[in-house]
Amino acid sequence: MELTTYLEQQRVPFDVLHHAPAFTSQEVAAGTHVPGDEVAKVVVVRAGPKHYMLVLPASYHVRFDRLEKVLGSKTVRLATEAELSELFPDCDLGAMPPFGHEYGMEVYVDGHLADDDSIVFEAGRHDEAIRMRWADYQRLARPKVVEFAQHLH
Repeated sequence: MELTTYLEQQRVPFDVLHHAPAFTSQEVAAGTHVPGDEVAKVVVVRAGPKHYMLVLPASYHVRFDRLEKVLGSKTVRLATEAELSELFPDCDLGAMPPFGHEYGMEVYVDGHLADDDSIVFEAGRHDEAIRMRWADYQRLARPKVVEFAQHLH
């Protein structure tokens, strides 16, 4: 289902931010004029037989040592491009929105994102982002909020 249709059906206010094609979350931040700490990027990992969606600030990276403890697995790895294409057939590669339950995945959000009133993320395309209230995102996505990321230096 189209993300904007889903949000409208849920009666959630949001803004669509159009920008030049961007292929990294830092480029999305620049294109939308939003600080990198406030733009969410989605990282998908595989731990054992399951995929998990991680949502973290664009200016952060995953600390796999922390993530292994959170997921209770020593075999956590990034999903491959082939896996991402299969898991998200309706999205541009690397532009997945942070709604893992729509794709059968648990969602883990790094706690640094929960500090902001709003969240900005790619909407399934490389030239469009969504801004919505954090409280609305949290209610719809039902993420587990944990600490697994660290600011890039």
